[in-house]
Formats: sequence, structure tokens, C-alpha cells
Amino acid sequence: MNKTFLRDAAILHPHLILPPYDEVLNMDGFDAICAFSQAFSGGSVYVPSLRSIFKGCIEQEIRNKYNNNKKNIRALAKDYTVSERYIRSLVQ
Repeated sequence: MNKTFLRDAAILHPHLILPPYDEVLNMDGFDAICAFSQAFSGGSVYVPSLRSIFKGCIEQEIRNKYNNNKKNIRALAKDYTVSERYIRSLVQ
């Protein structure tokens, strides 16, 4: 389908774009939604939470803060909204 036609149609009828793609269009623009569609069309895409996406980074930061400052486990758990048991398992 012609992208110029689609872009014009999206401008004229933004309320007819399927959710949640209307939000992607609003956040990143027409080209982003086209690229997303080309990459993932026809399949099911699960989008995890940001916490899940960045889990490895968060865990490394917790380890670094514990090892660099010997910051107590309770404070780390509070800072990262995780349990003290989870912190202990990461730093051991």
C-alpha cells in the first residue's frame, strides 16, 4: 500500500487507527509505526514491562552499589522496590 496514502489517511482519521498502535503513532510518528508493522506483521508480539526489559541492568546496578559501598540490603531493597531476600540472592 502507498505510504503517502496511508499517511494522509492517518492524518484525516486518527481516531480510526487500532489501539495500541494509535499510541505508538502518537509517540514515535508514522515512520515508526510503519517500521514496526513491517518487522512484526502477522505475528503475535508480547511487550514486557520496562522492569522486565531492563532487569539485567537493574540487577547489575544493585550488585555494583552493594559491592562499592557495602550499602545495606534493606536500603537497596527499598531503593529498587524489591525484597531483601532478592537482594541477598543477587549479591551472594
